[in-house]
Amino acid sequence: MNKDCIFCSIAAGSLGTEFVYEDDLCVAFRDINPKAKTHVLIVPKDHIDSVFELEAGTRTLTGHLVYVSKLVAEKLDLKGFQLQINVGEEGGQEIFHLHLHLLSKF
Repeated sequence: MNKDCIFCSIAAGSLGTEFVYEDDLCVAFRDINPKAKTHVLIVPKDHIDSVFELEAGTRTLTGHLVYVSKLVAEKLDLKGFQLQINVGEEGGQEIFHLHLHLLSKF
């Protein structure tokens, strides 16, 4: 956990954020500044700055995050959605803790 990272604090439950989904590897919660009618962030509990920091050993985690997007979509009764990962400052990443955006217009 990075004590200066907002997503680490959220994932640890320190901020009282309501989770749409939680397991031992990640949490999912609604974005406070949504870009679509449904905008959920899927965040690993372990701090990884971005896709640039991924290593071979994190392949299972990244696959799990995509799988969780399916579980969240089912829970929210979505028939379709987009997944977005912003990578690095030039890629639009604002919070440097790996996360997936699940977006749906419904």
